[in-house]
Amino acid sequence: MTEIELLIDFHVDAKRQGPGSEQDTLKALSFIDINPEKNLRIADIGCGSGAQTLTLAKNLNVKLTAVDLFPDFLVKLEERAKTLKLEDEISTLEKSMEDLPFSEEEYDILWSEGAIYNIGFESGIKKWKKFIKTGGYIAISELTWKTKNRPKEIEEHWNNEYPEIDTASEKIRILEEYGFSPVGFFFLSDNSWLKNYYDPMEKRFDDFLRKHGNSDAAKAIVEGEKQEIALYKKYKDYLGYGFYIAKK
Repeated sequence: MTEIELLIDFHVDAKRQGPGSEQDTLKALSFIDINPEKNLRIADIGCGSGAQTLTLAKNLNVKLTAVDLFPDFLVKLEERAKTLKLEDEISTLEKSMEDLPFSEEEYDILWSEGAIYNIGFESGIKKWKKFIKTGGYIAISELTWKTKNRPKEIEEHWNNEYPEIDTASEKIRILEEYGFSPVGFFFLSDNSWLKNYYDPMEKRFDDFLRKHGNSDAAKAIVEGEKQEIALYKKYKDYLGYGFYIAKK
């Protein structure tokens, strides 16, 4: 298996492919002025197996397009939607977030939790803006520095992994530059990282290694995840996921 195939196999059965919680999704939603009588159109970009997609579908009058590049995640989402009787509210789309086939001003809200880093925050905002109706919203969670200055170890790690990591003020400046008016911002809690993402991940390590015969490639993935977890626990006062909600 290739590295990307191994990563998909490691994450596909997880409830979440990144930090988050139902409470975070609902909190972000609370900043948006929603007409309960309106049937909303929402696109969830980089949805993974769709924990947040299902939360949105359960709590809104909505037609929701869930987009991901990897079909294995979409299959999981479809299974979960059917179990919850939400299959009529959610349609899946296997597509790159860089090449979305949407019409201009097609959606009331574009949603993306922990995924925009794949193309970069500024690039995503620039590319996706045209798909949002005037007066519509964008809601994005994004890796964010909590402080102006950081210890060298954590700064070098994340500048190497994701050079666009920056402070909330810089992310908000980008939103404003591309014609959005911020309406809400908050950092995800430690539980959204540890209880909901890292703890379940650690429980999958042994089974994943056994499944792949303790191969060097599988070991490399596990060691990489272990390093990230250790760094988060050590430096969580300096970084987190910021949730940005803004109106076009």
